[in-house]
Amino acid sequence: MKILHTADWHIGKRLDNYSRLEEQRLVLDEICEIAERENVDAIIVAGDLFDNFNPSSEATELLYSTLHRLSANGTRAVIAIAGNHDSPERIQVPDALAKVCGILFVGFPNTEIKPFCTQGKVEIVRTAKGFIELTLPNADFPLRILHTPYANEQRLRTFLGIEESEEALRVHLQNHWQELADLYLDDKGFNLLATHLFVMQNGGPMPEEPDDERPILHIGGAQAIYTENFPAQVHYIALGHLHRYQVVDKNPAPAIYSSSPLAYSFSEANQTKYVVLIEAETGKLASYRPIELTKGKKLRRKSFHSIDEAITWLGGHTDDLIELTIISDNYLEAADKKRLTEAHSGIIQIIPQIKRSEVAEATSEIDLSLSIEKLFGEYFKTRNKGQEPSEGLMEVFREVLGTEEES
Repeated sequence: MKILHTADWHIGKRLDNYSRLEEQRLVLDEICEIAERENVDAIIVAGDLFDNFNPSSEATELLYSTLHRLSANGTRAVIAIAGNHDSPERIQVPDALAKVCGILFVGFPNTEIKPFCTQGKVEIVRTAKGFIELTLPNADFPLRILHTPYANEQRLRTFLGIEESEEALRVHLQNHWQELADLYLDDKGFNLLATHLFVMQNGGPMPEEPDDERPILHIGGAQAIYTENFPAQVHYIALGHLHRYQVVDKNPAPAIYSSSPLAYSFSEANQTKYVVLIEAETGKLASYRPIELTKGKKLRRKSFHSIDEAITWLGGHTDDLIELTIISDNYLEAADKKRLTEAHSGIIQIIPQIKRSEVAEATSEIDLSLSIEKLFGEYFKTRNKGQEPSEGLMEVFREVLGTEEES
């Protein structure tokens, strides 16, 4: 049995004002091609299908068309769970139509999917809250999935019946998973757990979240779920939420963030993105390997001490999205910004950085005998680390001042 693990599609996400929808279309097409090439039997999408609770019609169409293609007319199982960017109600809306194609949407932590069988012989044979067992047309053993979408405090109290406390989430999920594992998981099938949570080793380093990721699971001190909370019966743990590919732990089973398909913030600049191909056998994980995704634009961060240097470098990265830092002694002129933006259409942000570190501090009362022009200059220095205003800025100030005096 082959299973493809992917997550954090964030369909509809923008980089500042720059649309990524066409890149998403290309990379999701690439994921479909990988599924075809590797002849996979099932696909797990571990949360954050959309980037917000109210996706556009274009984003919605792209999700449904991609999942339909992945399902191969009901001959593959596609299991998609909600993440912290998704509306669980919206995720489960197309459930009845989706099941015909073998697409299973899981929006809430207590979702129970009713048994059914597609014309392509994808069949759910056992089910419970948070659990499904499937038989697949080309596999000799069943696939068992413990599924836990993201849940905020209100959802946890409403659907899981727990109170807010430091350890409540960990304790509840550990007991919930273990109860399901004891009832349904043995070595006669392949056992997978799919969840969208912040997961780490107990006592290990804290994984980094993307710069613009929303804080997840702040319930007392129980922000993270530990790998020791997962049941020993699972063979693979498919994680969503963190955007960098990483193996969090290998005990009790490989717990893996597959990564997002595109770099979505400049904290992800130069990251390689993946999906994970899982090869399963009866009662065990045979292997897993990340497969690199090559579509979409690269995000690059670069610092320069001169505009000319920056423009030369930009000429070699015409297809990338850029965050530039310009280090100089002087305030960045509007003409300099114009030269840079005309040299490259994919500049998302230009950050001026002044070399001088001394911050001018007011040590006395304002000298009201100074001219208005000098007062403006002193004020500018206090706000810009002691940097003198440029002559261009002063000319604009004089024009504004002259206009006000005339009126």
